Order: sequence, then structure tokens, then C-alpha cells
Amino acid sequence: MTSITNMRFAKGHGTGNDFVIVPDPDGRLDLSAELIAGICDRHFGLGADGVLRVVRTAAAGEDAVEEQAAEWFMDYRNADGSVAEMCGNGIRVFTRYLLDQGLAEGEELDIATRAGTKTVRAEPDGLFTVDMGAATVLGEGAVEMSGRRLAGLAISVGNPHLACVLDQPVAAIDLTAPRILAPTALTGGANVEVIRVTGERELEMRVHERGSGLTLSCGTGAVASAVAAAVAAGEWPDGRSLPWSVRVPGGRLAVTPSATASLLTGPAVIVAAGELSASWLAGFSPVGLSTV
Repeated sequence: MTSITNMRFAKGHGTGNDFVIVPDPDGRLDLSAELIAGICDRHFGLGADGVLRVVRTAAAGEDAVEEQAAEWFMDYRNADGSVAEMCGNGIRVFTRYLLDQGLAEGEELDIATRAGTKTVRAEPDGLFTVDMGAATVLGEGAVEMSGRRLAGLAISVGNPHLACVLDQPVAAIDLTAPRILAPTALTGGANVEVIRVTGERELEMRVHERGSGLTLSCGTGAVASAVAAAVAAGEWPDGRSLPWSVRVPGGRLAVTPSATASLLTGPAVIVAAGELSASWLAGFSPVGLSTV
């Protein structure tokens, strides 16, 4: 192993959910949780809700991933350095980066993730649509925030969520430190959404993401929120899922929730590109900066 003295990056976002993109096509980087957290630090690093490592699936180093046929694997890490299964906003930004860099071409791309292969379509208006796969309602749950108990639905969108439909503006809820009470399967950690239906298949959402905290948007959370709203409206599951407009602090997303193939549409923006300085990288352990 040899130490890395430089590292290229790009910065992007999807409705304000922001990411540092690290190109590593041949799987030579071993990014430690310490380094990921340092990159995502908004005061001492670049600042982001997470890191997207761009690596070929064959070089991913994970058996379940390398079995997928897609050429590229989205290795997504939360801001605290923990590994995540899926990121709905991140996969659109990931796809935008591949297309902009000439690493892939075409209107539709298959992307490998820890939640399975997802198909992303570049729309004529510049937005991107992700086939997020099945959304699954796992049952009722509850969360405590600032001494207040809220009921919600446990929902899987490849990663775990607890979505709480409210009858008051979501901005009134303190989401800084949610504690999931039930179901037991989620008490180890999940994304928590608070939701208010504001019109016909329109809703507003705020989210506390597992491993990242409060964010301006969450793609999988938008899907989970639309599922919860559809359940509350008696529209789930009916085999004829209708689209919902989801307003988040960072913009709007369109979601068609489905028990078989939920669709998520939204923007993907690449903001900048650069290189991390060697002196800054030197502050992290060689294990986290190694190549083979």
C-alpha cells in the first residue's frame, strides 16, 4: 500500500441534499470513516451530507455488489462515515457526474447500490427519474422528539424510515434528536420524516437522516413520505399509484409510490470540482488514504 497525497473531488446536490463525489473507478481508495467525516465537516472540511465514491462495480470489493451487472457502483457514506444502503438524491447526482465526465452515456443507466441495481433516466427537461424499486410498509411505529411522542409508519425504501403524518406545519417540529421507540427493527437507527398533506397529492416534509442529521432533502425519505401519505389517504396499495409532489426545504421532488416500482424525479446539480490538499489529507490515518 502507498499513501495518497492528493484526491480529486466534485461537489453536487439534489434539492439541497449535498454530496462530495470522489472518483475512484478502479477501487484503489480505502476511505475510512474518519476521513469521510472529515470531508463532510462543514467547518473543517468541504461540507456535505455524505460522500459518493464513484467506483466500477467489479472493483467494489463487496460480493453482493460485484454480483450486479451494472458497470458503476454508488458507494454512499453518511456524513458520520457510516455505510448506507441507498440515497435517492445521491444517485441522481451520481448519474449526472457519470454523464458529465463521459464515464457513461445514454438516456438510461443502471447503477449498482447496496439496495440492488437502480435504473436512472435523464429526462428531456434536465431532471432525473430513478426507479427506486419496491417500497414496503413494515408496520406502525413511534418516535420521541423533545419529549413528544409521534406515531408513524415504518417503511423500507431499500433503507429504513419512520414517516409521521401530522396535521400541523412540519416546521413546528423539533427534529434535532429523534429517538425511535418502535418497531424494534428500527430502534438501532433510521431516517425520520415529519409530513403534512397540503393539497391533493401534495405534501411538505422535513427529515432527520440517520448518520447525517437534519438535511434539506432526502430522496428515499420523499418516497417513504409519499407512501405514508398514500396510506393515510386510503390509496395504498391499489396497483394504480398516483404521483405526489413533495416539498422539502431544498425544493420539490415528484414521487410515484409503489409496492413494486416507486419513481422519484428531481434535479441533480454539479457545483464545483477540485482537489483536496496534500497537507489536509496528511492529517488522517494512512489506512484511510491507501491504495493497493
